[in-house]
Amino acid sequence: MLLDGLDDDQRAVALATEGPVVVYAGAGAGKTRAITHRIAHAVTTGAHDPRRSLAVTFTTKAAGELRGRLAALGAPQVTASTFHAAALRQLRHFWGQAIGGEPWQIQPSKARLVAEAAGRVGIGGGGALLRDLAADIEWAKVREVTPEGFASAVLAAGRTPAADARDVAEVWRAYEDVKHQRALIDFEDVLLLTVGMLADRPDVAAQVRDRYRWFTVDEFQDVNPLQFRLLRLWLGDRDDLCVVGDPAQTIYTFAGADPRFLDGFTEHWPDATVVTLARTYRCSPEIAAVANRVLLGSRHRVQLRSQQPSGVAPVIRGFDDEADEADGVARIIAGWVADGVAPREIAVLYRTNAQSEAFEHALAAAGIAYSVRGSERFFDRPEIRRAITLLRGQALARADAPVVDTVRDVVAGLGWNPTAPTGGAAMREAWEAQLALITLAEEVVRFTPDATLATLVAVLDARAEQQHAPTIDGVTLASLHASKGLEWRNVVIAGCSEGMLPLAMAEGPEAVEEERRLFYVGVTRAARELVCTWARARSAATRSVRQPSRFLTALGDPLEAGPGSGSSVRRGNARQARPRTGPARCRVCGAALVTGAERTLGRCATCPGDVDEGLFERLVLWRLTESRSRSVPAFVVCTDATLRAIAEQRPTDRAALARISGIGARKLEDYGEALLAIVTAS
Repeated sequence: MLLDGLDDDQRAVALATEGPVVVYAGAGAGKTRAITHRIAHAVTTGAHDPRRSLAVTFTTKAAGELRGRLAALGAPQVTASTFHAAALRQLRHFWGQAIGGEPWQIQPSKARLVAEAAGRVGIGGGGALLRDLAADIEWAKVREVTPEGFASAVLAAGRTPAADARDVAEVWRAYEDVKHQRALIDFEDVLLLTVGMLADRPDVAAQVRDRYRWFTVDEFQDVNPLQFRLLRLWLGDRDDLCVVGDPAQTIYTFAGADPRFLDGFTEHWPDATVVTLARTYRCSPEIAAVANRVLLGSRHRVQLRSQQPSGVAPVIRGFDDEADEADGVARIIAGWVADGVAPREIAVLYRTNAQSEAFEHALAAAGIAYSVRGSERFFDRPEIRRAITLLRGQALARADAPVVDTVRDVVAGLGWNPTAPTGGAAMREAWEAQLALITLAEEVVRFTPDATLATLVAVLDARAEQQHAPTIDGVTLASLHASKGLEWRNVVIAGCSEGMLPLAMAEGPEAVEEERRLFYVGVTRAARELVCTWARARSAATRSVRQPSRFLTALGDPLEAGPGSGSSVRRGNARQARPRTGPARCRVCGAALVTGAERTLGRCATCPGDVDEGLFERLVLWRLTESRSRSVPAFVVCTDATLRAIAEQRPTDRAALARISGIGARKLEDYGEALLAIVTAS
């Protein structure tokens, strides 16, 4: 039964239960399915002892997913863990025996200690410099480089350090001194100390090897030299190892990942069984073809073969400037949503996090819900930790309290309100996190009507252990790096211009190839529809100097859909382009309107308006009632900017209401009569 439903290649993986095995898995090819069925099949047939099997991956969430799948397949005793978690368990267990004394505490963040170390050696700088110094230290430690060898190591690797290599080495030495004085270790130390312990203490190594015999490593292209050495020490003279990965998705070399270990697996284990998973169950044939062309000529690429029906041809959309691009992307997404695609099945991907702001404004102005995928893990966010602590207390004190109302009261007490903030990305992410907590509570009650606060707390604890964060039903905004491992029905890859993708700082063939792989990751996140956009200039006032990304040639000639055609909402060849009409103008001073909020209001933020504040308050109250009745965030009903425009322009018929930005055909149908009734009653 464990082999039922596997394709021929996945079955070959599942049946290869002995000896070294390397699996080259293309995007969407079902690699996790293949390796979990392999482990379960080996356990069921008696080829592996589940208590002595270790499956390793790179994130807590991925490890939790492995555990869940293995349990469902009848192999719950198999240990699934990250490299760091597995090493930490061993280090703590043998600390007294191998090192002596009590285990030192782990410092979860380097920022404060690196800042102190930099101050000690007289190097000043802001947060960006400190983050880059910490990244240099991490990069060197996973290569087992010492401060004395740092300068020669960065020179050999072609890496540009955060500061002069000698200064970085001095900060690093001071950082190690600070940690030692306070009996602290960092995450790299966990691996370094475990490697040192296993290498220097044969008795300890023998006990670890007796505990674990069979190893599986997912995402093997992301292994760094230190992790690879640890893996070899775990194995000893055995070869009971299965690794799976995709060289084309190597996008973390800046953090130490080294694809040579996957590419050269058969050099270390010449007798390895080699299996390639090339059938993609995610991407349409059109998207798979583009992905294959992106990597044309790359080494060890997997030629994807789509198992999906034919779909829409990926297209390129060009725009005159970034504001126009953001508005165009919002219109494309509005078209998808109008056609029935759920916002949660749509993503906008970009090269750098700084690019998200323009798309946030444009989507908000269009009344489209969105969620920014940040770098901070959901359950590590301070507002979520505080909320869960309060809910835990409420569960003990008021066991019968209504679940959803209590969650709303708790987050409201922490400063949350139903209206989305208009501040920066950090404020937006905090607001979205609390909204996701409310949404999760509503889901728990919907699926378990008799759920209590204790039930919700148990769900939160289980999700926290697996880093299974709740989400809102909105379009995902994410960097290309953050999108790895995820998928959506429809994807927009924005900012596809030279200097942005590839980044201008990507110097040399290897750096450009990593940027190419990053674009490939973005392309293969899409299942059915893919749109790539680029802007000729940063703003309307900037001289047009940009060119479309060289990577866009995989989709055709990017200049055929260049600036001038960008204002269209075009999906394949199904819709005719709308002619560009130029930037919207302020109805007061005539200046070009820059932000989405300004375009919604129809005037500059600094120009005087005539908002009926009483009417605006009544509109906000109506929106709150409507959002609760439909179980959607308030801004999905109407944004603040749209309500303010209504309170300022006071439309008296459907035609006038339809002219207000943010009131599309669907909103006019759903809310038109109610909005006009509120306006005319004022």
